Amino acid sequence: MTSFLQRGAAAVQTQNMPEALIWFEKAVAENAKDAQAHACLGQTLCWLGRRDEGVRQLHKAGQILLKNVRKTRDISQALGLIEQLQFWNDYQGALELGRQAVQINNSDVRGFQLLALSYSRLNQKALALSAGKQALKLAPNNAMLTILVATLEMAEGLNQSAKQRLEKVLQHPLTTEEKFRTHKELARLLDKMGEYHQVFSHLNTAGELSAQLPEVQKQDPKRVPNMIEANIVAFDQALLNRWPPASLNQDNQDNRAPIFLIGFMRSGTTLTQEVLGGHPDIFIADETDLIYSVSQELERMVPSAKSQPERLRQLDLAGIKHLRQFYWDSAHKLFGDKLSHQRLLDKTTMNTLDLGLINCLFPDAKVVFVIRDPRDICLSCFMQTMTPAPSTVQLLTWEGTANFYAQVMAWWQHIKAFMPAPFLEFRYEDAVTDFETTFKTVFEFLDLTWDPSVIDFHRRAIGKQINSPSFSQVAQPLYTSSLARWQPYEKEFEAVAEQLQPFIDAFGYGNRTL
Repeated sequence: MTSFLQRGAAAVQTQNMPEALIWFEKAVAENAKDAQAHACLGQTLCWLGRRDEGVRQLHKAGQILLKNVRKTRDISQALGLIEQLQFWNDYQGALELGRQAVQINNSDVRGFQLLALSYSRLNQKALALSAGKQALKLAPNNAMLTILVATLEMAEGLNQSAKQRLEKVLQHPLTTEEKFRTHKELARLLDKMGEYHQVFSHLNTAGELSAQLPEVQKQDPKRVPNMIEANIVAFDQALLNRWPPASLNQDNQDNRAPIFLIGFMRSGTTLTQEVLGGHPDIFIADETDLIYSVSQELERMVPSAKSQPERLRQLDLAGIKHLRQFYWDSAHKLFGDKLSHQRLLDKTTMNTLDLGLINCLFPDAKVVFVIRDPRDICLSCFMQTMTPAPSTVQLLTWEGTANFYAQVMAWWQHIKAFMPAPFLEFRYEDAVTDFETTFKTVFEFLDLTWDPSVIDFHRRAIGKQINSPSFSQVAQPLYTSSLARWQPYEKEFEAVAEQLQPFIDAFGYGNRTL
């Protein structure tokens, strides 16, 4: 390792990314053929929010590595780069590198496993299954690979084969994570096959196992519920309307405001994103941390305050303008010239939790809020396997899922009565059953002309990277099988009726006929 790389690594250890960037740039300048230098520079650029630049450096590192290992056939470092590209949601780049890697060494299990994941996330299902089966052929006793192949078979409609694989896995000694994943996938599969009486048994078992997972134990399950409870009290009409739009569009500030597409997880925001993204005047920011970055900047500016509302109350007009510009600077770092002259649609579903900050920052924004039958949302969330985070750990048990949904919707009902940003609520069910009428209303709200070509959203989604658990569903034409999915589980909803009924009634689902 060169001295520049050593100094860069030392800066990373102290989390001083700007300094690390300087040293890694020097390392690349010193030796443009050093794969490690390019990889370190790429990672640092990504962590600094300059994703496009960083990913290009990771690509360079990968190509240098592959060129150097054709004789040794040791592709381990290249596979590490593929994992980095997948972490930064560059599945197309990961796919291209992965194809080359397995050509060099077709006996590396991890190579085919990563290749299967890349194909899957790009909605190339048949190729994903082929790669997954190749990995399993190389390691036939690997439980996680067996689970992976079963999920890929499920995506291809090979349900009986997938069921046999998963049931066979449960007959062997498993780690807690392997048991958790198997029960989750079996629940999803049995639901798909119409064997409803067994589904909740597997879901509840997975919920019990989840408490033992290290990544779940690291989360604070009270953090988000406590924040919502405090925000309902603190974000009042005075705070939300403190900075009117006219006061923010001065002094050559970037006076544009994004469109925020929000709701609750599994409500239909990904479908909406793909439809709206088909319009030539819309650029989609798909599940980014733009608003989270702004909240971190706010915390840096007012470190003494204990909550977000308290920090906002201590800001003056210059401070809120700084945060507004910080959002745009972060967006340009992330997307570069891709923003061009299109309107930015920030689809980060759980930005719902940050509506207080969003309204203070962008009172001139437009908010699209997607509603779906609370019972279908909760059922889908409970079935889904999500990366552990302060929000998603609320969804690991049935009662936890219902409680969290109710709390988030109570927050939405509170803040929408005061927020200055205009908003539109629309039902996912209406989008599915009356597509054109529903989305014409949405486009009209956004002051955009109707474009009939948006109906082809599912064709554009094939081979496209979508940063949502719904990535595979939106590669299909509209289907109604997702409507009223809760009905076979009516008995299970008795335990959570108290939490959900107020919202079933408020959103008009009590007597709704689909």
